[in-house]
Amino acid sequence: MPMDKTFDAARAEPEIYAAWEAAGAFRAGANARPGAESFCIMIPPPNVTGSLHMGHAFNNTLQDILIRWHRMRGFDTLWQPGTDHAGIATQMVVERQLAAEGNLTRREMGREAFVRKVWEWKEHYGDRIVTQLKRLGASCDWDRTAFTMAGAPGDTRKGHENSPNFHDAVLKVFVDLYNAGLIYRGKRLVNWDPHFETAISDLEVENVEVDGFMWHFKYPLQGGQTYEYVERDENGNVTLRETRDYISIATTRPETMLGDGAVAVHPSDKRYAPIVGKLCEIPVGPREHRRLIPIITDPYPDPDFGSGAVKITGAHDFNDYAVARRNNIPMYRLMDMRGHMRDDGAPYAECAARAQEIAEGAEFTEAEVDTLNLVPDDLRGLDRFEARRRVVEQITAEGLAVTTRADDPRLGRAARKPGAEGAEAEVPLVEAKRIMAPFGDRSKVIIEPMLTDQWFVDAGKLARAAIAAVEDGRTAILPEQHRKVYFNWMRDIEPWCISRQLWWGHQIPVWYDEDGNQYSATSEAEAVAMAGGRPLTRDPDVLDTWFSSALWPFGTLGWPEETPELKRYYPTNVLVTGFDIIFFWVARMMMMGLHFMREVPFHTVYVHALVRDEKGKKMSKSLGNVMDPLDLIDKYGADAVRFTLASMAAMGRDLKLSEARVAGYGKFVTKLWNAARLAEMNRAKPVPGFDPAGAAEPLNRWIAGETARAGAAVDGALKSFRFNDAANGLYAFVWGRVCDWYLELAKPLLADGHPAQAETRATLAWVIDRCLILLHPFMPFVTEALWGQIASREKMLIHADWPEGGAEDPEADREIGWVIGLIEEIRSVRAEMNVAPGAKVPLVIVEAGAAEAARLEAHAALIARLARVPQMIRADAPPRGAVTLSAPGATLCLPLGDVVDIAAEKARLEKASQKLEKEIGGLSAKLSNEKFLARAPEEVVEEQRERLEAAQSEAGRLKAALGRLAEMA
Repeated sequence: MPMDKTFDAARAEPEIYAAWEAAGAFRAGANARPGAESFCIMIPPPNVTGSLHMGHAFNNTLQDILIRWHRMRGFDTLWQPGTDHAGIATQMVVERQLAAEGNLTRREMGREAFVRKVWEWKEHYGDRIVTQLKRLGASCDWDRTAFTMAGAPGDTRKGHENSPNFHDAVLKVFVDLYNAGLIYRGKRLVNWDPHFETAISDLEVENVEVDGFMWHFKYPLQGGQTYEYVERDENGNVTLRETRDYISIATTRPETMLGDGAVAVHPSDKRYAPIVGKLCEIPVGPREHRRLIPIITDPYPDPDFGSGAVKITGAHDFNDYAVARRNNIPMYRLMDMRGHMRDDGAPYAECAARAQEIAEGAEFTEAEVDTLNLVPDDLRGLDRFEARRRVVEQITAEGLAVTTRADDPRLGRAARKPGAEGAEAEVPLVEAKRIMAPFGDRSKVIIEPMLTDQWFVDAGKLARAAIAAVEDGRTAILPEQHRKVYFNWMRDIEPWCISRQLWWGHQIPVWYDEDGNQYSATSEAEAVAMAGGRPLTRDPDVLDTWFSSALWPFGTLGWPEETPELKRYYPTNVLVTGFDIIFFWVARMMMMGLHFMREVPFHTVYVHALVRDEKGKKMSKSLGNVMDPLDLIDKYGADAVRFTLASMAAMGRDLKLSEARVAGYGKFVTKLWNAARLAEMNRAKPVPGFDPAGAAEPLNRWIAGETARAGAAVDGALKSFRFNDAANGLYAFVWGRVCDWYLELAKPLLADGHPAQAETRATLAWVIDRCLILLHPFMPFVTEALWGQIASREKMLIHADWPEGGAEDPEADREIGWVIGLIEEIRSVRAEMNVAPGAKVPLVIVEAGAAEAARLEAHAALIARLARVPQMIRADAPPRGAVTLSAPGATLCLPLGDVVDIAAEKARLEKASQKLEKEIGGLSAKLSNEKFLARAPEEVVEEQRERLEAAQSEAGRLKAALGRLAEMA
């Protein structure tokens, strides 16, 4: 049956994928040679709530390229798939679904019933991302699909042979770390989401620039004390000297002033030296119960920012928390779990009195401080933002706001115009400014730093081995700059908060008796036995999602059981991941793998860059520049999308993706298809055992050598994770060497009656086969389709043998390379000189060596057809108006004097050159401007660099063309 005229990706892709699955082509060990070395990649598990986005498409394309390449090379491969239970995201989705359906709320339903609902949702929707990955062509061993909650209570697939009981692994890890003293419960500052009422990780916090305010307030000194406040310029000259009875601070969160434990200044700040150690008054709350707090020194305050004095509220700010810990400052929690001001505990007067004793030196405990509610009675229970409004109102009414002129530009829109009525009046200094505010990425509410009791891993101890493993090379991190990021994080690591106040997740395996004693066990029965039969209550919290996913490299292989897969595939070979989770996931897998397996979880971490839009901007729904990979697959096919991403995967450089580029590689798919059709039309069929290295025709030996070089280049590039070099090299080989040159040069040899017809048919079929094999990891669908259509095969292409080595023929390379070079040179000169396409220009042979003369004679017809040379003329010297060609071993030229208006062409080129030089000057000046480089967005700077590079390249081309014109004059 003849081939279809075009490749119908929409029809063919699902059929091909189904055939792969039916043949078990993706299974662990498929196509492995006897005694083969293993090659394993663990997929970064997408959230079970997720759908395929461009980041997934990029990440999984790179993994699939590596897996298919190794599978064809006979390695014992495993690409381990699976999904993450995504605690907060999944709980949110199910709660919204319940609300939309008018069902009971989570709390009305109860924990057990709600968790059952989540499992039902997971069974119904949880495989969506897997289905979408299959559309991309991902060749994972789907029979082994893992889930980070597999085996947990409610799992209907519990004990499924191909889904390891991940829950048991998680519980064992927790208990073992707890017993080793590496997990403990304590009170620390965490990111608190008031909407979900849970702690969240830094990765789940989005820092967004918003319009905000900075209020400036006075903290009066105790008892009306005064001091001389002096400001100086950088030369030491006094610019301000006045007597003050206060110290001023600036804050964007006035409601937190109620919990201040101190005011800090820098030790070198001489302005405040006279009052360090004294007490100042928090300017809010009932007058008779105003608290006094100490003025201390600490390296944290910046003397050049604001007033140089910083209020320290350790329970509600991460920087303040560090200062408070260094200086033993009490940390007073002001808010409840909903983000409302506390409404519990003793009356304010009683709490404030005890806090005053502490400020004056009384001993205190962390537990006692947590009971003290320092929110005044009239503010208790208020939403934090309403409390902010009232605090500002009260301080301003009392005259304790720092003031400024009404025309101060810092007031923003509230500022009066200079010279306007009332412009000189004094008003409270409330700076209008852009501030960074932390939002929950799911809840979209402002996150509150909160001092709460949580479970923590002593990450500092676990990090030591993980640092050493990268230092000594057991695990390589690529590109190099991410190695430095890894070390920076790991060497300054904080305790890892692993508890979450959710219901969906691995419930923490700790039980408490009535006295508060803790019992950590893998089951309640075991805990009860440890407690001597006393009644126990289980900790209601669940584990951070990152805790369970940190076990991914060995938990998916059956650990803690000593399974054959664990022995065969751990440590894994490479992890392909994004830069944003180096710390949250990569570092934690390193820590857990080394602690429990005594080996690194992977030998290489390849950190890929970000997929941006064509202008270099990050894709986001708000910008409307999100490109959906599924839409692109629908339009252009998975192969075009995959090849586009691979071709742009330069190590350490973000991708600038455009639909036009995907469309361009869609044409490459068509080009490959047409090349195979040309082979079919010429009755070129694979000949078993045929090797073109021994062909009689130099052209066939040449393409054999080109193919060998292309294969070696792909191998070298993929071994060093240069995906773009591999893809672009293949593109240049297939489109350039094979389609543009070999197919054109071979046409005469394929003609009926030519003595080299059979050999050339066999060579053409061999070359097409090699193209399909080399392209398969990048473009699996079209290559598999062609493989099956060209001939009847013993194996599918996915299991075809990857070529190793290959003969090169220097003599054939020289001959064919010389001919191609001459044709390209003639074409280039005609284009540079603006010669009309239909103009007939002969080739003048002034001088030629024996070998070159033989080549000209042997390939005269080809040169005439492909270079549009109607005839070859011999001459003793170049004729007037001729352009000399670059042809080693020969003096050849094109007489263009009669077809080119030299004066007009020179004027055109000079005008274009002058315009380019002006553009180059402007771009160079801009890129030499330090202010531009510092202030302009990264994508804008990169765009300017690319424009400069393109302009310089074009200027070089114009210069060469002007040089040729000068030669003709």
